[in-house]
Amino acid sequence: MKTATVRDLRNNFSKLEAWLSDGESVRIEKRGQPVALLTALPRAKGKAFKMPDFMGRLKETWGDRVFTAAEVKAMRDAEHEGDLG
Repeated sequence: MKTATVRDLRNNFSKLEAWLSDGESVRIEKRGQPVALLTALPRAKGKAFKMPDFMGRLKETWGDRVFTAAEVKAMRDAEHEGDLG
């Protein structure tokens, strides 16, 4: 456990803050007598982001279907007609 004075707390808080961020506890003394104990708050764990299973969803939607080049061209042409007309 680290020890600091009230003066350190007032004038050099950045040093104490660094100790706290490292997980240290800091005992505060005034005229050699302990007056307080500073401890860091426990860090909150962030939730891990889980990527969606794109291939699983694709397979669920289309199965093992593979489009031919002619089918893809026909679908694209149909989409473009919808945009123009």
